[in-house]
Amino acid sequence: MDQQLLPSLPKSRTEPDGSAVIRALSYNIRSLRDDEEALARVIRACAPDLVFVQEAPRFFRWRKHAARLAAKTDLVVLGGGATAAGPLLLCSLRAFVERTEDVLLPRTPGLHRRGFATAVVRFGAARVGVISAHLSLDAAERRAQAELLLERLGSLGAPHAIAAADVNEGPGGPAFGMLAAALQDCREAAPWGGGPTFPPAAPERRIDAVFASRGVEVLACGVPAGLAGVSGADLLAASDHLPVLAALRLPAAP
Repeated sequence: MDQQLLPSLPKSRTEPDGSAVIRALSYNIRSLRDDEEALARVIRACAPDLVFVQEAPRFFRWRKHAARLAAKTDLVVLGGGATAAGPLLLCSLRAFVERTEDVLLPRTPGLHRRGFATAVVRFGAARVGVISAHLSLDAAERRAQAELLLERLGSLGAPHAIAAADVNEGPGGPAFGMLAAALQDCREAAPWGGGPTFPPAAPERRIDAVFASRGVEVLACGVPAGLAGVSGADLLAASDHLPVLAALRLPAAP
């Protein structure tokens, strides 16, 4: 895939007033069925504080696979995995973890079970609730799950919120539109890097996204093709989706 050198992305830091600049990465990793070393190189180059994984391993020794990916990327497992039906959260050691919860969603007969990996974490004096999600392939179920995601995000009780998902539809769809109406679509708020995320060789659809609550300042967001250390070959080898990276400023809690 063609790449151009990207403008520099704000680095993670904690400000004197307790606010924090963080990097959040959303990535559908297709159950680690592709090149795991390429995937690890992409994640490390993005230097994320939070990774919102979709399609984490869910079966035999899934915890071992999640821990191995975390170790290869200098991160730790925050929550999720098979107990959330696939969504997984990883974080850097900057994060102070208040609590985590894995949520299984109502199951529609004949369709894949879905869930949310959720947590409340602090960076400096900023508290944020986070959810990683992978919404249904069925349009009606997908819309219902988007509504449940917003309800769950509101119930976390944190002043700020970040949700990242493989939405399985683009910005013109009703589920994506519901999320973008209630939250900031970070790519629209501060475009940076690429837009479409699927398929990776010739991306046409923006079905993966990072969303943030209104109080969060979005500094930049997009597919990190062209970021230093992120090669086109690794992006193609790592997964059947492209990742989305966002730089966000979280105000300190009052």
